[in-house]
Amino acid sequence: KIALQINCKLGGELWGSLIPIKHLMCIGIDVYHDPARKLPSVLGAVANVNGTMSKWYSYCKFQMPGQELVDVLKICLGELVNKYKKVNGCWPEKVILFRDGVGDGMVDTVIQHEAQQCEDYFRIMGIEPGFSFVIVQKRINRRFFEVEGGKFKNPKPGSVIDHTIMKRNFNDFILVSQHVTQGTVTPTHFLIVKNTTGFSMDIIQKISYKLTHQYYNWPGTVRVPAPCQYAHKLAYQVGEHSRVEPSPKLCDRLFFL
Repeated sequence: KIALQINCKLGGELWGSLIPIKHLMCIGIDVYHDPARKLPSVLGAVANVNGTMSKWYSYCKFQMPGQELVDVLKICLGELVNKYKKVNGCWPEKVILFRDGVGDGMVDTVIQHEAQQCEDYFRIMGIEPGFSFVIVQKRINRRFFEVEGGKFKNPKPGSVIDHTIMKRNFNDFILVSQHVTQGTVTPTHFLIVKNTTGFSMDIIQKISYKLTHQYYNWPGTVRVPAPCQYAHKLAYQVGEHSRVEPSPKLCDRLFFL
């Protein structure tokens, strides 16, 4: 495990996912808050720069203490998208942004403030990728089970519910990505608040599940898509320990694992 981490920190790729969609860019965003709310909050953003979701580029920015809404999303998105163009020689054709750490009470504000910033950036740059803004929620109370032989058991990894008990005003789904041996598995809630990619719900569900396999600190699946988990780790390390923005030389390596 230590050798794998060293490999990652030096810019290595451990494994990849085969996603048959050309020029797809997946971005994860999370914000770290100082528990005492005295130090600045830290925005962490991580995005893939290749087709197999195995090469990542990160960006970090400070905000006012305790501020969850992201004001610098245009700058952040610009850094990530420009890096993608530099590596691939073209702009991404589809962009899926996974936003972690947003509660139900902030959904409308995030749509108006953050999703709008992304669309404004694309308009300013004169590019028109298909864009999807997905809110990822881990702290939910809903659970679902598989019935086999009259007994209830945890559903298999990759199980999805996207109807009947879901929200009326949004396209959303809950996904079980992990296998647990004790207790009840906790699903993750995905709320699609913007979608101009042309992807159906099935496609976004499959991409989300595939991305849960791409977190290099764990050989199995994690609860959220890998870019969200990387963004969380990055924001936590900078906010809790280093407290300075990382050197640009480190941005194309998973130095924070």
